[in-house]
Amino acid sequence: MPTEILMPALSPTMEEGTLAKWLVKEGDAVKSGDIIAEIETDKATMEFEAVDEGKIGKILIAEGSAGVKVNTPIAVLLEDGEDASAVSSPAPAKTAAPASEEKAAAEKGYGGPIGAPVAGDGGPEKAAPAKAEGGRVFASPLARRIAAEKGIDLSGITGTGPRGRIVKADVEGARPGAAKAAPTPTAAPSAAPAPTAAQAPKAPSADAILKMYADRETTEMPLDGMRRTIAARLSEAKQTIPHFYLRRSAKLDALMTFRGDLNKQLEARKVKLSVNDFVIKACALALQEVPDANAVWAGDRILKLKPSDVAVAVAIEGGLFTPVLKDAHQKTLSALSAEMKDLAGRAKTRKLAPHEYQGGSFAISNLGMFGIENFDAVINPPHGAILAVGAGIQTPVVENGEVVIRNVMSMTLSVDHRVIDGALGAQLLEAIVNHLENPMGMLA
Repeated sequence: MPTEILMPALSPTMEEGTLAKWLVKEGDAVKSGDIIAEIETDKATMEFEAVDEGKIGKILIAEGSAGVKVNTPIAVLLEDGEDASAVSSPAPAKTAAPASEEKAAAEKGYGGPIGAPVAGDGGPEKAAPAKAEGGRVFASPLARRIAAEKGIDLSGITGTGPRGRIVKADVEGARPGAAKAAPTPTAAPSAAPAPTAAQAPKAPSADAILKMYADRETTEMPLDGMRRTIAARLSEAKQTIPHFYLRRSAKLDALMTFRGDLNKQLEARKVKLSVNDFVIKACALALQEVPDANAVWAGDRILKLKPSDVAVAVAIEGGLFTPVLKDAHQKTLSALSAEMKDLAGRAKTRKLAPHEYQGGSFAISNLGMFGIENFDAVINPPHGAILAVGAGIQTPVVENGEVVIRNVMSMTLSVDHRVIDGALGAQLLEAIVNHLENPMGMLA
């Protein structure tokens, strides 16, 4: 009998997406694992693979349709011997959210990560594990092949494909043994109570704003998925996270000299280290030296991380990403530099997979290259802190009773007071400054 192909959840936090492009047409035969469409989430354009064999009997959602809800039927797959007449008037699927509903969609939000200054792992409930009562694991052939190559146990992987099936995206970011070792919670942690309508201030309606500017020439710019998510997550972060701010300056003269010497030695390998590479390494090492600050807020508890997984803000057209450099404390400066260039390049074309921009305990937002001397960044939930990095400025400072000119960089550490107290945050920032002012130690 005909099988509905449903709009997939390509990340744990995806609620809706844009069906950017069909790679098949009605009548085409497909096999399990074939790429049949490109789906745009709020963060990236991802390939969608078929999970069953058959023939495309009918395409229900036209390419370019936005706001397609997860699990909405988007096409019908026919088995051998069936023809298009077997498709009997499927229920119409909801495609794009009309402009009048965008405000409601923005208020609901996705809860997904959007990059600095706000990124998080909240959102809708995750798909059920792709395992039947009899113990059979439902996974696409491509996902099974990748899992076999990486030594991953599929029985503990949560599938995000149709009806909970495990697909390629679910296993690409998994590590061997990670799924098997992950503890299964007996009960979901209780969520923090949401503010009531009486507690939350009421913002002016869209109609009221439009009326206010009715006599002025304006251009309306509809919100895409990324912009709606940024708006929702920024509001959540500032309303629910008790921020406090710690400020320090670091003298970069030793670092600039050291960086110049290293770049000369690395020139033959076509490696050029940036100041940002040193900042990433300094933060990663500082999180190891102050392990209590390497933590995230988990609703009703704090999770401490052992590795230093550092997220770095990357500006793109229409928004931003925070790709995560995992195990940054163990990587050389040249390795961090190469990985950061790769992640930033793919972020600008929205080709990052969800596992590449989710997670981490700490983020860096560097606006120094734009001439910004200092600023305060908004914490990426559930991170415990984010470092705002300004430009290095030639500044007169007093050393041994004499005024000298030094290259000084201002930094502000935004801290979630639920996770990190003032003294602990001060220790973390001091460790970062020490590494930046004594850069040779970062090679040890």
